[in-house]
Amino acid sequence: MDRRPFDPGAVINGALKIYRDHAGVLIPAALAVFAVQAILAIVFSGGLGVVVSVISVVLGTFYQGMVVELVRDVQDGRLDSSVGQLFASITPVFATLLVVSILFGIGVAIGFVLIIIPGLFLLTIWSVTAPVVVLERTGVLGAFTRSRELVRGNGWSVFAVILVVFVGLAVVSTLASIVSSGLGDVGSALVAWVVTSVTAPISALTAAVLYLTLRERAGEPPLSSDVGPEAPGALR
Repeated sequence: MDRRPFDPGAVINGALKIYRDHAGVLIPAALAVFAVQAILAIVFSGGLGVVVSVISVVLGTFYQGMVVELVRDVQDGRLDSSVGQLFASITPVFATLLVVSILFGIGVAIGFVLIIIPGLFLLTIWSVTAPVVVLERTGVLGAFTRSRELVRGNGWSVFAVILVVFVGLAVVSTLASIVSSGLGDVGSALVAWVVTSVTAPISALTAAVLYLTLRERAGEPPLSSDVGPEAPGALR
């Protein structure tokens, strides 16, 4: 196990570097995924805000799962992924990732309703559930358990990463909301869609880099490129 201090800045910088190098793949994929959120925002025109917020968290977790394979390929020095490959990477675990995303969104939303702190706690210990599902092929409950195990002992550092990324993205979203405030419901929804698609890769990449960093700190071997229940490094 790595006893060196956990460096939140290194995780964030690593995610930003991958973003700069692969924005041409990450942003189009995000536009496709978050189109669902934009459509719902337009249809409900400001109503059902809680539902749309939960769906936003679900889509964010789902997108994390798509991005994690790209991050591992980059760290392994392999060729760039395409948009199609990002979607294909989650095909084998689509159902599991979908259920995990929904439970994650509902759990964190309930946690925030309960005086915020439980929500922050769950957001921290479940921060790498999507990467776990995609790269370790766990079941639904196993993903939450495994994420908690990886985060254990690094909770405050993981929370620091989440906080810095959240605050940074919140500032961007707030500025975008101010700029689009006079555009009407449809215009605001479209601006939010574009902004979300541009910023979502940052949080998704951060989760992926965070997952690989936590594995390394736990002294675990690199995952095999042949991911599956029988692959070296995969959970059974």
